[in-house]
Amino acid sequence: MSTISNYTFQELTLGQTATYSKTVETRDIELFATLSGDVNPIHLDPDFAANTPFERCIAHGMLSGAVISAAIAMQMPGPGSIYRRQSLRFHAPVFAGDTINVKLEIIGKKDQGRIVTLDCKAMNQHQKLVVSGSAEVMAPAEKMSLIRPQVSQT
Repeated sequence: MSTISNYTFQELTLGQTATYSKTVETRDIELFATLSGDVNPIHLDPDFAANTPFERCIAHGMLSGAVISAAIAMQMPGPGSIYRRQSLRFHAPVFAGDTINVKLEIIGKKDQGRIVTLDCKAMNQHQKLVVSGSAEVMAPAEKMSLIRPQVSQT
C-alpha cells in the first residue's frame, strides 16, 4: 500500500512548487457528467461535437479544475488542506487522452488562519497552457502520513 503525506503550514515556503499529472480518459468525462449532471453534448456526443469549433468532444472545464484540486489535496499542501477559494481561467480545451500536468507554486502565506495562496497552472502533454488561476487554502497544522485510500475503478 502506498502512503500520502502533507506539508504543514510551517514547512511551506514562498516559491515552493509541486507537480501532479492525470491523463483524462473518456470514462473520466462520462463519470464527471454523471456526478455533476452536466450532460452537455459537447462533452459526450461525438456527432454533436463534430459541428463545434473543437470538432470533437471536450472534457468539462471543471474536470480540469478538479485535477488542480487533486494536486492540492495529494501534493501540496496535501492531506488535511482546506480549500477556501479558487479562480480559474480556461485557455484551451482538454480532450480524452490528454495528460494534464499541474504545477503549483506558493505565492503567499498568512500566519493568521494558516492561509497559503497558490499559483496554479495546468498544461497538456504538448506544453500548452489549458487552465491557470490561483487557490487559497488553509494548510494543515499537523504533519500526516496516511495510507492512500483506494477507490473503486468500476
